[in-house]
Amino acid sequence: MLRIGKFLLLTIIIFQMTNCSNNSKIADLVLLNGNIITVDSANTISQAIAISGDTIFAIGKNEEIKNLIGSSTKVIDIKGQTAIPGFIESHAHFISTGEALLELDLSSAKNWDEIIQLAKNAAEKSKMGEWIIGRGWHQEKWNSIPEDAVEGFPTHKKLSEAIPNNPIIFSHASGHAIFANAKAMEISNVTNETQNPAGGIIIKDKNGFPTGIFLEDAEKLITKKYNEDLNKKSKRELKDEIKKAIKLANDECLKNGITTFHDAGESFESLNIIKNMVENNEIDIRLYVMLGENYIALKDSLRKYFTIGYSNNHLTVRSIKLYMDGALGSRGAWLFEPYSDMPNQYGMNTTSLDEINSICKIAAEKDFQICTHAIGDKANRATLDVYENIFKNYSHKTFRWRIEHAQHLHPNDISRFNKLGVIAAMQGIHCTSDAPFVEKRLGKDRAESGAYVWKSLINFGAIICNGTDSPVEKLNPIKNFYATVTRKTNDGNLFNENQKMNRLEALKSYTINGAFAAYEENIKGSLEIGKLADIAILSQDLLNISDDEILNTEIIYTIVGGKILYERK
Repeated sequence: MLRIGKFLLLTIIIFQMTNCSNNSKIADLVLLNGNIITVDSANTISQAIAISGDTIFAIGKNEEIKNLIGSSTKVIDIKGQTAIPGFIESHAHFISTGEALLELDLSSAKNWDEIIQLAKNAAEKSKMGEWIIGRGWHQEKWNSIPEDAVEGFPTHKKLSEAIPNNPIIFSHASGHAIFANAKAMEISNVTNETQNPAGGIIIKDKNGFPTGIFLEDAEKLITKKYNEDLNKKSKRELKDEIKKAIKLANDECLKNGITTFHDAGESFESLNIIKNMVENNEIDIRLYVMLGENYIALKDSLRKYFTIGYSNNHLTVRSIKLYMDGALGSRGAWLFEPYSDMPNQYGMNTTSLDEINSICKIAAEKDFQICTHAIGDKANRATLDVYENIFKNYSHKTFRWRIEHAQHLHPNDISRFNKLGVIAAMQGIHCTSDAPFVEKRLGKDRAESGAYVWKSLINFGAIICNGTDSPVEKLNPIKNFYATVTRKTNDGNLFNENQKMNRLEALKSYTINGAFAAYEENIKGSLEIGKLADIAILSQDLLNISDDEILNTEIIYTIVGGKILYERK
């Protein structure tokens, strides 16, 4: 009895000491006087947060959280400003985002003549024979169409006359077409005899000569030569250029309140550089990287790249990026019915269904997620069909496979997303950016019934995660949020406004839904005790301000793992 009594007494003392320790825990960082939108299951709004290490350990009223402040605690009075979970960029291109900041920006050009002038300016600063690289042009957003246009695209004649000695690659805003001048085609051995490669189209004029436009896999006819020239640099030089782009992308994320980035397709080589930088604490944000390799490369190496929560949850690799079709702007999106503005064009399947099926099978066997780019209604149908077949054959497994973009759906396929548990990784800003040409491409009926149908997907129970597809669009979650809740174009028109999300749906699409789409909802995506302290502090309340005020919202702080990594000056 005496021994039992001593044991009970000792147990009580240990319990009291532990309890006392928990109650007196001191925070490393405290946020007070805030409008804390937690995005938890109850949609709780709170006042203050306490953070210990990289984790949230208390949320509540100011008076409660003040008890956790010690002499070493950093305290920020956010003065009524709004704290939300850090934005999760659910579909963009990390290294390309940084590279775009180093290239010629063509996105603001109002017409082809302005692009030629930008090219002239770049050529004046370049050595003879040096490649000139730019991106961001979109013929549907110009105020005039060039006189010699073919299929709505300019031809290379004026550009080649203006810049005869430097090869040029100008990438379309969608990333699914390039424009090359005569010099680039000459050194790439592209002539009127060159045939369309599988999965690509060379646009030619009425005489059969290349106009300079290369769609989808035809891009490789030009980029192969560019890459060969690039590879003449030392491995150290090439690696340093990639690292520079990565650092620029990292900083751009922090400026925009983005704490997690779903990187939509990297090679093994690029991933190795990213992993090394993560190990050396050279990347601040958290990355969810999709592998962008073919079946031959993946079949033997896939499992060794499987990575979850590496280096304090800064790198996860458990997904594969595939391409079913091209883009709507370049008429590469794969459609059931022909394009309204080009009745002989249906778009194209860019990766063979055999290849896609083979990769999906090994992904299912190796527990990898599949994220398939599909924009046209036929491409989305084909993707859903492939997924459904895989799910039946591996019914003992749970899948969270995704369709990236899901921009134009056949009405019969909208309900299939929820039925199959397929996540729609969509981009709000694509809707309002593309709106000026969507009806031209699809016609009024198809545009209304299937284009960017967020609300219909939500009403059927589908999960949508949001992003910008940077560098296709600017890495700006505030503009993207605005597009998602207003569907208002730059000229003030509304594009099928009945499909817009409400404010809370939009915020969830940019936070907890993005976490769910990466199997990470238990550690991020909402501000809750035990989750990572990834927080964006905004100047305004996105849930309650007027539509017109949304675009005036600024990022005040970006916090990743309890560390303040960006502060607006």
